Formats: sequence, structure tokens, C-alpha cells
Amino acid sequence: MKVTTTQLDIEQPEQLLAWLQESGLIEPDEQPAMQPLSGGVSNRTVLVQRPSGQAWVLKQALEKLRVAVDWFSNPERVHREAMGLRWLTQLAPPGAIPALVHEDHAAHLLVMDAVPQPHANWKTMLLAGQLDSNHVSQFARLLGAVHRRAFERRSEVAPAFADDSFFESLRLEPYYSFTAGQLPPAADFLHRLIADTRRQRLTLVHGDFSPKNILVYQNRLILLDHEVIHWGDPAFDVGFSLTHLLSKAHHLPARRADFAAAAGQYWQEYAATLGDVPWADALEPRAARHTLACLLARVAGRSPLEYFSAELRARQQQIVTGLMQAPPQTISTLIQQFIERL
Repeated sequence: MKVTTTQLDIEQPEQLLAWLQESGLIEPDEQPAMQPLSGGVSNRTVLVQRPSGQAWVLKQALEKLRVAVDWFSNPERVHREAMGLRWLTQLAPPGAIPALVHEDHAAHLLVMDAVPQPHANWKTMLLAGQLDSNHVSQFARLLGAVHRRAFERRSEVAPAFADDSFFESLRLEPYYSFTAGQLPPAADFLHRLIADTRRQRLTLVHGDFSPKNILVYQNRLILLDHEVIHWGDPAFDVGFSLTHLLSKAHHLPARRADFAAAAGQYWQEYAATLGDVPWADALEPRAARHTLACLLARVAGRSPLEYFSAELRARQQQIVTGLMQAPPQTISTLIQQFIERL
């Protein structure tokens, strides 16, 4: 069976097998195990396990995302992710990034090493109340290392990631612009934040730094999903990631104090890892604003948190729009004010 790369659907086993053979990635008579993976809205994702024991994950970008509202994005973004894999292996702590194996521009897909079993998704662990301060520390140091080292190598990294169109279509529009259109009381805050974000070109920004994109293997955190990586404002990554710890504090009242403490630990260890880069001192107030914006976007934007009830969404929306009237200037103040209002 011969499949043209423009028609390839890697979730169809016969098509995927033919592509693997034609690409020379496996032997002509080889029969690997192929298992579609769930959870993502923007890609087809399949685990391929070879008889030799070698295992890969294949990602093929979708033009129309799998969400309830119409949401489109150029499938070329998977090649931005491939570039991200190449660079992040140099910038992140050792072992934190899977290796890139192959890239197919016509089919908009990449092949990378699979994280060995047994592993667990960090988001799943957190929702089960499995909060480990060592994991929080690794999460903070991973982001801080990428931000600092990319800045140190900015003459090489900045030109490679100057295009922020995927960040615009997958983050600023669905998270901030869409939410502003839904909630007039927050519109001015969000529009000003969008304009400020576009002005800040400081370091490599992951854009999807979230527990759902972290696998825990042998007590080590491994980061996935780099398709919105770009040269921009690191405050977005901080706010985007803090949102998940604070939202879980909201969702799990029995562990509220623990998640609030984890959020504070995360910021402190990130800032310590970042060190004395020239823009570090001005980062915190922007990070606080991005945290507010993301807390709101995850209950009122195009991609709401699926584990929140309607009641929790309404409560978080009320709290955050209130805090936006006089935004906290520090992360510790933001955490305190958010938790007090729950």
C-alpha cells in the first residue's frame, strides 16, 4: 500500500506502516506495534514499538483542532516543534527532552524517542493529589534553565525562533483575545497585556509549559509538546504554568495549602535558577499579570480546564476579574490574594 504524504493519516495503521517502510525507518518486513495516544487536541499522536524494543512517538499536526469551537492552526507548527526539540536538548537539563528521530515536511509529522515505561503524566498525578516538592523543584529549574541559557545564546537562538505566529494563533488569540471578547470587564486588562507581550522579545518561550506536557520517569521530569515555542516574553511561561498549580489548589480544597505552597516554591526556585539576567527584576509584575490572564482564560477561553465544574469556573472568573482591577505586583501577593478568595 503506497500512501502519498499529503494524504497520510498516521492513526490508520495500514497507512502508517507503509509510511514507516517507505521512509526507511523500519525494515520492509517489519511489523511494529502501533497504538494511538489520546489527550491532545492539536495532533494525531501514535506510539510505535519495534520488535527490537525501540519505541517512538509520532506526531502529525492537525489543521482543525479537536475542540468544541472552531479553532484552526497551520500544521507547519510541527516543524517548529522539531526545531524546539533540537534546541531544547542543548538548553534544558540532561534527560529532560526526548531526542528527535525524523521529520517529514510534506506529511507535517515528526518522530521522536518515546519516554520508556513505566512513566506517569504529571497532571494526572497532581489531580490525584500526588504533589512532590522534588517534582515542583525540577519543574522550576527546567524552565529557569531554558530561559537563562537561551538568553546567553541569544545570537543563535533568537533568529531561529523569531516567528511567533503559532504563539499568536494557539495562545494569544484563543486564551487572551477570545476571553476579552467574552468578558468585557477583563477586556482592557487583556488587550494591554497582549500589546505588552508582543513588545517583550527577551528569551526562548516554551508557550505550553504545563503539567500535562510533563512525564515523570524514574522520578525525573521530561518535557513534551513544543509547537508554540518562540522568542518572546518569559513571563508568559511563568503565568501559564503557575495557573495549573493555583487551579488545582482551587479544585482540590483538601490540598489547597499544599498547592499554594508549591506555587510559591515554584516561583522562588525559578527566579533563583534564572539568576542575574538583565531583565529578571522587571519580570515578576508581568508574570503576575500573565497568571491572572491565564487563570481567567482557562475558565472562559477556547480551552477551559476540563476538570472544573461550572460552579468552579464561575467562581474563578469572579475572583480573577476582581483581582485584575488592582493587579498584584508580586507572585507571593497574587498567591495569597487568590487563595484567600476561594
